[in-house]
Amino acid sequence: MGEMAFLSDLSLYSWQMMALLVGAGFMVGFINTIAGSGTVITYSLFMMMGLPAGVANGTIRLGVVLQTLIAGLNFKRNKFLDLKKGLKLALPVVIGSVVGAQIAVAINEEVFRLILAGVLLIMLVFIFLNPNRWLEDQAHLINKKPDAIQILIFLGIGLYGGFIHIGVGILLLSAIVLNAGYDLVKANAIKIMVVFLYSPFALAVFMLNDHIHYEAGLIAAAGNILGGLVGSNLAISKGNNFVRWILMVVILLFAGYLIDLPQIIMNKAA
Repeated sequence: MGEMAFLSDLSLYSWQMMALLVGAGFMVGFINTIAGSGTVITYSLFMMMGLPAGVANGTIRLGVVLQTLIAGLNFKRNKFLDLKKGLKLALPVVIGSVVGAQIAVAINEEVFRLILAGVLLIMLVFIFLNPNRWLEDQAHLINKKPDAIQILIFLGIGLYGGFIHIGVGILLLSAIVLNAGYDLVKANAIKIMVVFLYSPFALAVFMLNDHIHYEAGLIAAAGNILGGLVGSNLAISKGNNFVRWILMVVILLFAGYLIDLPQIIMNKAA
């Protein structure tokens, strides 16, 4: 990959850089497990270290695979994972992710970011105004067989996840709650399993195209694993309402990131 312009000229194997990578990975694993969009942290850090955007996008997948494996096993051990339904929902996501990892997005990036921010803020309104929909199982949706609309929804989420991954957790979590009928903790368990199943396929595409920096990715992945374990334990012990509040905060922060809110505030103040 060539020489990287590390932050403050630090070596990748200096204790400062390793602590930064592991700490960032922990935050990613924790946020991704309870809500989603945490991957923006390591993506931004890899970019600041000098990795090209495509390589940063591929490298974040290493930590994602490992964190979802650990968190998924923890949810399953505590009997929060509906494995059968999760596999049905995962199939279109996996297909979409393979396609998404191989093709380029034609839409203007700025327009795409604004559309996604708008969708997330609309979700936030629904979470705030109709909390019971997120806190209680909807048996009629859980028992419903997958239809064409559900397949298209999860295929589209897989397509997005294959392209970018950042933010896919929030989209999956919302679809599993609103379309498949699970409460937030059970939906989180399925979300983790779905991401774990599709991520290796997308990762393989980036690996074949030499878009992975293994050293930086694996160091950060150590933090991802720990964050995923802590996040899944908190989701299980604290319950749906805790997850709901974390999700609302993450949506607000991620929407602000998408519209570049800090830069807008700085421009207004100037």
